Amino acid sequence: MDPRTNPYAPGAGARPPELAGRDAVIERASIALDRVRAGRATKSLLLVGLRGVGKTVLLTRVRLEAEARGITTVPLEALESRALPDMLAPALRAAFLQLSTTAGAADKAQRALRALAGFLRVRVKMGDVELALDANPEKGLADSGDLEHDLSALLHSAGEAARERGTALALFIDELQYVDETELAALTTALHSCVQLDLPVTLLGAGLPQLVGRTGRAKSYAERLFEFPEIGPLQPADARLAIVAPASKLGVEFEPGAFDEILKQTQAYPYFLQEWGKHTWDCATTSPIRLADVNRATVRAVNELDANFFRVRSDRLSPGEKRYLRAMAELGPGPHRSGDIAAKMGKEVQAVAPVRGALIQKGMIYSPAHGDTAFTAPLFDGYMKRTMAL
Repeated sequence: MDPRTNPYAPGAGARPPELAGRDAVIERASIALDRVRAGRATKSLLLVGLRGVGKTVLLTRVRLEAEARGITTVPLEALESRALPDMLAPALRAAFLQLSTTAGAADKAQRALRALAGFLRVRVKMGDVELALDANPEKGLADSGDLEHDLSALLHSAGEAARERGTALALFIDELQYVDETELAALTTALHSCVQLDLPVTLLGAGLPQLVGRTGRAKSYAERLFEFPEIGPLQPADARLAIVAPASKLGVEFEPGAFDEILKQTQAYPYFLQEWGKHTWDCATTSPIRLADVNRATVRAVNELDANFFRVRSDRLSPGEKRYLRAMAELGPGPHRSGDIAAKMGKEVQAVAPVRGALIQKGMIYSPAHGDTAFTAPLFDGYMKRTMAL
């Protein structure tokens, strides 16, 4: 097939040609946003799932639809190496300036800008980067130096401006598991205080499964403030739609055995479906696409994943961390008991506990239940077996 017309999109966060099987969670987020804007109580949504399930795609889709309906959004991606105030400040500035341009909302929005100016002065360390604000700090507003107090004051000001405009302020934070727990606690407190004051401020976030435990440790009432929709692999019918529909629109069909093999290789994870779809299209010469085409594509797809998707994560690891994951891979996809992994390494559980903790912190593994360990990236066990001896 002509690679110029290849309909599949395996890039990180790239919108797939057919966003199958996610209508329910998209509608759930849309309802939450509309309720917040109308001043009705609702919980913030935090999408949780493994790598490759399409959390970023969903977050982007919901955000774009929210913006189309006039909701003010604050999009950002959390990074391991940066503090939450440093990441929030530029995005909040853009949102507050947008609110300040609306007639009838200028006073409240200008106060929000003054709150941000005070917040910047005491909290944000941007190095050589300066954020120009056409507002002077208001003494005593978001400038105490206490993050929980200042972030609450900042979001209160933003919520008042959004309410006066008849809209809502929605924070969209991807990779939320990387936010420091102290900062996550401050953000949770600020959102809770907005709920108590009926202010139209909410959070739609996404992160790895450990995000649920991190929010619970940050604040005990997190479970009453957030909902945690689990984003997993697609159902077989939805996986079929994700693969077959884009090709069908271009007049290309699949033999049943060809799709069955793609489903087997990808385990119906959305990112891998796109990867196999792309390589299958490039390997096939005629329609319908056959099993032999998928078999050739599998070699290419695995090589592509090993060189990029998996390697990017593996290259961040120390030799000891790689040995832990290799022993874990030997036991299969998982989850596995921590004691079994340690035994496979010939060590005591206590001896490898720091390594396990570091891998959780780096987002490579998580604990689905006490004492259990699982990979955050599907198929990673196969990669470790292919690239490293036990």
